[in-house]
Amino acid sequence: MSETMYYHLQTKPLEQALPQLLAATLKRGWKAVVMTGETGRVEALTEHLWSYEEDSFLPHGNAKDGNAELQPIWFTDQDENPNQAEVLFLVDSAESQNLNSYTRVCRIFNGNDDHAVQQARLAWKTENEAGRALTYWQQTEQGAWTKKADANTKESS
Repeated sequence: MSETMYYHLQTKPLEQALPQLLAATLKRGWKAVVMTGETGRVEALTEHLWSYEEDSFLPHGNAKDGNAELQPIWFTDQDENPNQAEVLFLVDSAESQNLNSYTRVCRIFNGNDDHAVQQARLAWKTENEAGRALTYWQQTEQGAWTKKADANTKESS
C-alpha cells in the first residue's frame, strides 16, 4: 500500500512549495502527476514552472502539450496517470479514486483556508481508517518542512 504525505502550507504559497517538492521527486528518479481540482489551474501551474526560478527547469506538460508518456511531470484536472508516475500530488482540493496505484501521494493544502484544512482532516481520518501509511508535514516560518505526525507510529510533535 502506498503512503500519503500531507503538506500543510503556512508561510509559502503552493506556487513556491510545489516546485521544490517536484524537484525532490525527480531527483529520486520518479515521475509525478499533479492533479488540481480546478481546470484553469492546470495551465497556470504549468506556466508557472517555466518561470519560478531563472536558473531552474523542471520538465513537464499537460494535455495541451500532449505526449504524456514522455513527461516526467504531468499536470491535469482528471483522475489519470498517463505518464505512469510513482507520485501523485493532489492540490486545490483535488481527489483521486486511484491512490493505491501510486507509490506516494502528496496532499498539499493551504493552512490559511479553513475549508482546505477541514478537507485535509477528513481525508486523513478516512485514509487512516483504511490503514494507509500517513505523515503530516508543516511549513516553518522559513518555509522548510517539519514532520509533525506519523499515523502508523502515533508519533507527533
